[in-house]
Amino acid sequence: MTADTSSRRPADTPATDGSSTLINALIGAAAGIILTFIPLSTLLGGAVAGYLEDGEPTDGMKVGAIAGLIMLIPFVFMGLFFVLFFLGLGARGAPVAFGLMGFFVLTLGALYTVGLSAVGGYLGVYLKDEL
Repeated sequence: MTADTSSRRPADTPATDGSSTLINALIGAAAGIILTFIPLSTLLGGAVAGYLEDGEPTDGMKVGAIAGLIMLIPFVFMGLFFVLFFLGLGARGAPVAFGLMGFFVLTLGALYTVGLSAVGGYLGVYLKDEL
């Protein structure tokens, strides 16, 4: 019994498993986190990731969204810390509305971060193609 090797790539062909997409997203997320003092820093981080990504603008949107998800991690941890602090330690018997408001703010922050990063990724690929 022999193995079918027709679907295997030759040994001298580099692997294109999307690892560069993750690296580009990490670089874009780092840029977005470092630039948090600038308004729309998530857009800039997504644009950096999209500029580094090769491909179509939709590929830029994907890498921008991944960068946004990575940028979202510190935001969620800080938001959860503040929500838990104010609900658990700061105010005993706080109304449920405070928890719902915190959840609403975290949801809007997630949409802002990931959405603008995806738009930035699209713009980054577009700028790379035009320049």
